Parts: sequence; structure tokens; C-alpha cells
Amino acid sequence: MIELGKKQTLTIIKKVEFGVYLAEEEGGEERVLLPKKQVPEWTNVGDRLAVFIYKDSKDRLISTTHEPKIELGKVAVLEVAQVGKIGAFLDWGLEKDLLLPFREQTRRVHEGEQVLVALYVDKSERLCATMNVYEYLEMDTPYKKDDKVTGTIYQISQEFGAFVAVDNRYSGLIPRKEFFGNARIGDEIEARVTGVKENGKLDLSIREKAYLQMDKDAAYVLEVLDEYDGVLPFNDKVSAEIIERELHLSKNAFKRAVGRLLKEGKIEITEKRILRKY
Repeated sequence: MIELGKKQTLTIIKKVEFGVYLAEEEGGEERVLLPKKQVPEWTNVGDRLAVFIYKDSKDRLISTTHEPKIELGKVAVLEVAQVGKIGAFLDWGLEKDLLLPFREQTRRVHEGEQVLVALYVDKSERLCATMNVYEYLEMDTPYKKDDKVTGTIYQISQEFGAFVAVDNRYSGLIPRKEFFGNARIGDEIEARVTGVKENGKLDLSIREKAYLQMDKDAAYVLEVLDEYDGVLPFNDKVSAEIIERELHLSKNAFKRAVGRLLKEGKIEITEKRILRKY
């Protein structure tokens, strides 16, 4: 069976003026054209060629010896070549750009941007890209607790946190309680594995272990104090929502950092404020 969106090794069954026809084997009824400009000079009927199967501008099956940057069911980062009326078109290494429909975009993308997508077949039997890559990510991760990893944020949920494609291949999640800062969909991040679920999904944190992170957070709070002329208009009993909004820290992280600074004599805490001591 000739499979759309995949690389296959097929047999040349017929030569014509405009190329060669390929099939799974000699005498095969299902065949696909390889255009003449891509046919190696040395080939003859009966030879086998490795090709990628996609569709041309008239939605006809066609093959190519060019190497695509993504295959069916896989995930890859592709560049936006242009944005049109029905979606964005991505450079995937072939003559005809790959469509990323607006309905498959988790946010609007722009020309020249690098986008994490998966390749699927739509209802019209055409190859398309989607930014909803969750179901295409693998679970058999090689990582274990405390490993450092890199990945791309592909979805942000107010309920669950940030969904990450680790190595643009494995399924990971930064839980809501661990997700602080200004990271956005499409950002590449470094993280620490905090756990591996039974199904292979990774729990992640963009923060170090508490005892290692404390010094960084304390230094950060001092920087914020300096930006506000040495005064924060709230103390360590303020709500978690305000701390997250103003400092992008969890309340526990903030209290640990403030406690460290207080112990070192670098701040003073009043009934309504935190003051920098110089």
C-alpha cells in the first residue's frame, strides 16, 4: 500500500516522458508518479527508490526524492513561510508548502517564526499541520527524576499548567503550581524532571530544588526592591495572587526568599511593607 505522508521504498514499473511510475512491486496496480526532474539518471525499470509520498497542487498523489522535515504522525519545528487567508504555510523541505489551518493554531503565527507542529491527514485526505501536538508525543521517555531537559511549550492551561514537548518528542507538564514567569506558547525552556508517571509522561519544573532556588529568588527579590526604590507595598503575608502577578513567584518561594533576606539583615518587614536595608 502506498501511504500518504510517509517515506517508502518503491519499484520503478514504467518510464514515461515526464518521469517514472512507482509501485510496491512490479505489476502493482497502485502507482505514483516521480517527476522527471527528480529521477536519478542511472535508474531503470525494476530499480527501487526511496521516496516520500504527498499530494501536488491538484491533490494528486505524487512522490519526491527530497527529504521532508516531518513525516505523518511526527512532530517537528518548522518555519512559517507565509500567512494566507486560510492559515499559515510552513516550509517543510518540499516544493509545495505545508498548510497550518487557522483552526489548528493554538495562537496566531507570523511569517519567519519557528513553530512546533505535527503532521496529520485532514478530512479531505490532505496533509496538514497542527499545533495541537499532544496526541502525537511519545510516552517511552528515557528520562528520570532530577534529569535536566529542554523542550517547547505548546499549550498553557490556567487549570493544569504548561504542556511541554520535551526534545520536541516526549510528553511533559509543568504543573500550575510550578509554572511562574512570562513563558509563552512556542518558547523553548530548560526544566528539571520532578517525576515520571506510570504512563511515561514527565512532570517538570523550571525551578531548581528549593534549597538551590532560594538564593536565586532572594537575589531576584532584592532586584525588584531596587526597582521600586527599596520598598515593596506589601509584606510576606500578602496573597499568592499578588505575589505571582508582581514577582512571578509562588507564595512559598517568596516567603523562603524573604526569610533568607531577613536573616541576612538585608530587609526589614513592617505591618504593610518590605523595606530594603542598605
